[in-house]
Amino acid sequence: MANTLFDKIWDKHVVQYVEDGPQQLYIDRLYCHEVTSPQAFAGMRARGLKCFRPDHIYCMPDHNTPTHDQDKPIEDPVSKTQVDTLAKNAADFGLAHFGMMDPKNGIIHVVGPERGLSLPGMTIVCGDSHTSTHGAMGAVAFGIGTSEVEMVMASQCILQQKPKSMRINVEGELGKGVTAKDVALYLMSQLTTSGATGYFVEYAGSVVRNLSMEGRLTLCNLSIEMGARGGFIAPDEVTFEYIKGREYAPKGEAWDKAVAYWKTLKSGEDAVFDKELTFNAADIEPRITYGTNPGMGIGITESVPAIGTVPEAGRVSYLKSLDYMGFQPGEKLLGKPVDYVFLGACTNGRIEDFRAFASIVKGRKKADRVVAWLVPGSWMVADQIKAEGLDKVFEEAGFALRQPGCSACLAMNDDKIPAGKLSVSTSNRNFEGRQGPGARTVLASPLVAAAAAVTGVITDPRTLM
Repeated sequence: MANTLFDKIWDKHVVQYVEDGPQQLYIDRLYCHEVTSPQAFAGMRARGLKCFRPDHIYCMPDHNTPTHDQDKPIEDPVSKTQVDTLAKNAADFGLAHFGMMDPKNGIIHVVGPERGLSLPGMTIVCGDSHTSTHGAMGAVAFGIGTSEVEMVMASQCILQQKPKSMRINVEGELGKGVTAKDVALYLMSQLTTSGATGYFVEYAGSVVRNLSMEGRLTLCNLSIEMGARGGFIAPDEVTFEYIKGREYAPKGEAWDKAVAYWKTLKSGEDAVFDKELTFNAADIEPRITYGTNPGMGIGITESVPAIGTVPEAGRVSYLKSLDYMGFQPGEKLLGKPVDYVFLGACTNGRIEDFRAFASIVKGRKKADRVVAWLVPGSWMVADQIKAEGLDKVFEEAGFALRQPGCSACLAMNDDKIPAGKLSVSTSNRNFEGRQGPGARTVLASPLVAAAAAVTGVITDPRTLM
């Protein structure tokens, strides 16, 4: 018996073992957004099916929503069709739907945890790779394909091969200016973008235990970028304190009963993992990426790797990546001029991220050359920003807040980075064209993004703290 937390949650949800095949896994929560659900709903209609457990499904648009003038009709016809189709499908199938301008709307991976919909011990799926975010709550959460979305709608179950388990320990204490985003970018550079393929990752160690809930959500969000099926963290007092009193969280006696169960959700002392790795917090400084995948990253004071350090088999793609980015092997990126700064996404669109950004820009001014998009992950985050007066800090420094949505994380709405422009982004992917055709993306933390926004160049945030 492996006795890992992953085993405990997974095995409890297995409905049926298929001999020499996948397992039939029960799903506690299905999230639907507008991009990967239309074909699933069409398939349900074609077969004359209703959703098996409609009260376990929550829908909201986020990828296609504009981050301005949300009270007006969407101008882009494709985006409008997708958003309208989700609203109609949710109504037709009797599902909860948080549409644009609904106070519960936002990025689905931000709203789920903050509303108490994502809870410890759950199995959670969505037709979106960054569903691993919800693993921060102590849940087994992972992205699925559209045909699988339909499978869950019809049966509240899914057929899945059980992944292997990996534990990643990060021990020690994070240094000045080092955030959960930097930890994730560091792990990606160490494991590469395929180093966790086939595994479900449990994050552990003193650094992880000391992360806030927002930090844990950021770390788990990026699990998929190491190739992992998902990533999660054992629930503890930080988790319980975060969930307590939230809208959909258990109340009264149900709360006491839930917490008693949640406290059992941890890997045993004798737990056996298929793979275990340990890293030292002292080795992590604020990070940036220099290439076209999230694993191509360096410490902000380091140099882009010299060509001689790259394995021969990877040199052609390495040089192609640098050519796209306009960087040279062996050079430093500090001081490189920045055109756009994006704060937001399901990676860094939470209140803590806006507090971090504000801590750098307070008393300073946005650099004239920089276009900055500050996009809350939800209306709840937008309300928190205003309640804490952070909007005034941003305003005085020359920044404007936008409305919630996925925004410039991906080029599926109005917020696209123009070709050739360099963007310092708090999002999760830096593939060619990810933020717009020809756009060049450097992934970073909110602190690094803020430092670039006020200086106009890639800057070590520790020099401004």
